[in-house]
Amino acid sequence: MAFCVEDIELGDDTSLLAELVACWRASVEATHTFLTPDDIERIAGYVPGAIASVAHLTVCRDESDQVAGFIGVDGAMIEMLFIHPSLRGCGLGPLLLDHAISEHGVTLVDVNEQNEQAVGFYEHCGFEVFDRSATDAMGDPFPILHMHLPRQHEIATD
Repeated sequence: MAFCVEDIELGDDTSLLAELVACWRASVEATHTFLTPDDIERIAGYVPGAIASVAHLTVCRDESDQVAGFIGVDGAMIEMLFIHPSLRGCGLGPLLLDHAISEHGVTLVDVNEQNEQAVGFYEHCGFEVFDRSATDAMGDPFPILHMHLPRQHEIATD
């Protein structure tokens, strides 16, 4: 399967925003097992605004032009990275991460500590934990690991 990665300007494209939110929801429901359905619904209320306000948004599309995943970057920080669960394991995470590093110079990411798959993914890609917060940015009791990429290097794709 071939994928296309492109930096986009979301603008007023409400259909694309809806597609990105649907990808976010599917990904979160598959990977964020520490969240309750009520947590997901509450968080979903601010996801469209977060996606729309990110400085750099990169979308990965499949052969039928459907959103397969996306990454949002602000400065050196990865603000969001979500892959549709049906396409996990296809190399999209490393593809988007490598793009964000090479094109936008990212070196930082905050990861839910309870999302062990995401923590493992970033560690596999060379990120290291340098700090921890007991709560997330909204003050909820979901511990956050603050990670950094100590040096520029190629992202492992295996």
